Amino acid sequence: MRLGVMDMIGLAASLVFALPLANYAVIRLLAGEVALGVGLLVVAAAMVVLPQYFLDPARIARELLSSLLPRQLRSDPPSEGEQSDRIEDAER
Repeated sequence: MRLGVMDMIGLAASLVFALPLANYAVIRLLAGEVALGVGLLVVAAAMVVLPQYFLDPARIARELLSSLLPRQLRSDPPSEGEQSDRIEDAER
């Protein structure tokens, strides 16, 4: 996965908050509080993984803009139902 400058800044910002949380989770694990330690480790991992793989801002913006455009200006191909509707309209 290639990261641009803005992606690296976003990753660094996520790590600024996730690393202390993960450190605290390890301390809680070593203190014997297994449930709290594991839960905090999961949260720390999610803080890094979710923005990088699932919450891509460029993809979200692209989908939002394409949904705002009229159907004729969208770049995605029409579905089967839309194609048959266009053919029927053209025959009339």
